[in-house]
Amino acid sequence: MIADDEYEIRHGLVTYFPWEEIGFEVIGQASNGKEALEVISDGNTDVLLCDIQMPIMTGIEVIKQMHQQNSSIMTIFLSGYQDFQYAHSAIKYGVKNFLLKPTKFSDLTEAFTQIKKELDQRNPKLPGMVSTSDITNHNDPIIYKIKEYVKSNFKSVTLEEAAQLVFMNPHYVSKYFKQKTDENFSDFVFQIKMEEAAKLLKTMQYKAYEVSEMVGYSNAKNFTRAFRRYFGVSPKEYRLLH
Repeated sequence: MIADDEYEIRHGLVTYFPWEEIGFEVIGQASNGKEALEVISDGNTDVLLCDIQMPIMTGIEVIKQMHQQNSSIMTIFLSGYQDFQYAHSAIKYGVKNFLLKPTKFSDLTEAFTQIKKELDQRNPKLPGMVSTSDITNHNDPIIYKIKEYVKSNFKSVTLEEAAQLVFMNPHYVSKYFKQKTDENFSDFVFQIKMEEAAKLLKTMQYKAYEVSEMVGYSNAKNFTRAFRRYFGVSPKEYRLLH
């Protein structure tokens, strides 16, 4: 999990560093210490890459709270030169390494390669940090949270809002969702919209154009076309059949 209040740095680390090549997967991100604690509370984080100077809660405060909770999460700090001596006071809380900003590719690779060795020794039965077969949709809290958001907000759902909900960037959420569920985020949204539309049509309380608006289609013709593509019949025909 990556926590840094500077979007450019956080986005760059998430997007451009080849995590999978050294056996890792970014499962979340945060822009402050409070968000970082919320993300790691799901129990799926093995390593926290954390900036020291963040709003609301600093990295030092985050690792102190983790230490008090006997967390097994390994932490690597990102720090500017002015923070470096201050950062070393966190050694008593178990921080594994300190990387100076701007972070060098080689330093990041070396630090996480060492962490990977320690994790493999701690979990000898675990073949690697990335395994889509080990995590199902039912016990992956990120996927669960995204799906529940879609089901509750199907009329106005957006990838950007889903990404904000799980503290990830939209591009990564799209890739992560596809990897974990074997379907595109947009396809899942479409499925939920159509299933909700079908339920509403069955009640006989609403006209087809009203159902169209209720599931987020401002154009009734587009809704009819989409409904037919999903069910093979028009909304009117579906109602007659059910």
